[in-house]
Amino acid sequence: MLLFIFFIIYFLFVFIIRSILLKTKTGINPFTFNKTDDAHGFNGKVFTAITFIELIVVGIYSFKIEWYKYLLPFWYIENDTLSKIGWGFLIISLIIVWIAQSHMANSWRIGIDEKNKTKLVTKGLFSISRNPIFLGIMIANIGLFFVIPNAFTLLIISLSTISINTQIRLEEEFLEQEFGNEYLVYTKKVRRWL
Repeated sequence: MLLFIFFIIYFLFVFIIRSILLKTKTGINPFTFNKTDDAHGFNGKVFTAITFIELIVVGIYSFKIEWYKYLLPFWYIENDTLSKIGWGFLIISLIIVWIAQSHMANSWRIGIDEKNKTKLVTKGLFSISRNPIFLGIMIANIGLFFVIPNAFTLLIISLSTISINTQIRLEEEFLEQEFGNEYLVYTKKVRRWL
C-alpha cells in the first residue's frame, strides 16, 4: 500500500502538479508528444505504456498480492537490504526530478516543443548532467526493481532505457538545431548522464 501511495505522489508531483504550475504561469501545455507515428510520437506512446505497466504492477503488489506470483517475482533476490536501497533510490529520484524541473522553470516540457521558444538551461543540476530528469526517472525504475524484483519491473527498466535513450537523441538533435553553437559548447562541458 505504501508503494502505491508513493507512486501516486510521485506522478502527482512530477507530472500533474508541475504541468498545472507551468500551464497556469505560461498558458503552455507541457505535454508535447505528437499523435503521429514518427519517432517522437511513438516514443510518447511507449512512455505512456511504461507508466501504465508501472501502475498496474504496483497496484497488484499493493492490493492483490495473491496475483503477484503472475508477475514472475525474483524471490531469490528479495531481501530487506535491497528493498531499503530501492526506497532510497525512489526518494532520491523524486528529489532529483523535482529540483531539475524547478531549474528548467518555464522551459520544462514532456517531449519536444517545436511551437514555443524556450531557453537552454545549463545551470543547477544541468551543470552536472544534460539529462537530470531522465537520470532521476532511471533511478526510480531501478529503485522499483529493488523494492519488488520481478520480470515486469525488469521489463520497465529495459523499456525505459531504450525509450529514454531514444528521446535523449531526439532532443539533442532538436536542441542543436534550436541553439546551435551554444548547445554544442554545452555538450562539450557537460556529459549526457554524469
